[in-house]
Amino acid sequence: MEPLLEVRDLTVTFPSADGETAVVDRASLTVGRGELVGLVGESGSGKSMTALAVLRLVPPPGRIAGGSIRFAGRELLELHEREMRRVRGGAIGIVFQEPASALNPVFSIGFQIREVLRLHRGLAARAAREEAVRLLDKVALPAARKRLDDYPYQLSGGQRQRVMVAMALAAGPRLLLADEPTTALDVTLQAQVLDLLAGLAEELGLSVLLITHDLAVVAETCRRAAVMQRGRIVEEAPVADLFRRPERAYTKTLVAAALA
Repeated sequence: MEPLLEVRDLTVTFPSADGETAVVDRASLTVGRGELVGLVGESGSGKSMTALAVLRLVPPPGRIAGGSIRFAGRELLELHEREMRRVRGGAIGIVFQEPASALNPVFSIGFQIREVLRLHRGLAARAAREEAVRLLDKVALPAARKRLDDYPYQLSGGQRQRVMVAMALAAGPRLLLADEPTTALDVTLQAQVLDLLAGLAEELGLSVLLITHDLAVVAETCRRAAVMQRGRIVEEAPVADLFRRPERAYTKTLVAAALA
């Protein structure tokens, strides 16, 4: 079966004193339909930039210098920007690592979710409000209907992360990119968010690419993981195999940190 997401030889470069520096260097990975895959590596390894490249959101002056990104059989790098906007936030959702900065502080969380529903699903105001409540219930935000008119600053970190997941699900995506979704959360909230992602993937048949620096987080959620170092995928295997028989010294370091 063809993977839902297939990234081949992806290269992302930024200008440097030497001309151009590759921050993602010929990286390849796949995510199957309904599969949870971890992309793990230390800060600066190129994980988040890979996710941004999938959505064609590499910040200038960076650029996608080569490779292929196929989603559901379509080459994303060949799509017109108008078509790409329908994919971005529609067929592919993203949960950013810092919900406090990703959510707009001047609009209520209900308004922000309704805007996604209006733009991607064409829902009228009343229907969008009811769907927003349903989505917040699905991500287990307490008193969802009462919280619609709350602003991001009125929510805890874990609650804001749940709102981000609800927004990412609003358009009914087939793939969710979760970029460090447990950053800055305590251990209990981390477990809750990971359980939420795993449960949604199973319930909705959702594919998830979980991006993290922590191999222990991947072990709790994913069956397969790709290890990224200095912009390259250096090892890929079932998570159990990575823990039992890591091949690279870098992966051994990540395993040791996860087991500490």
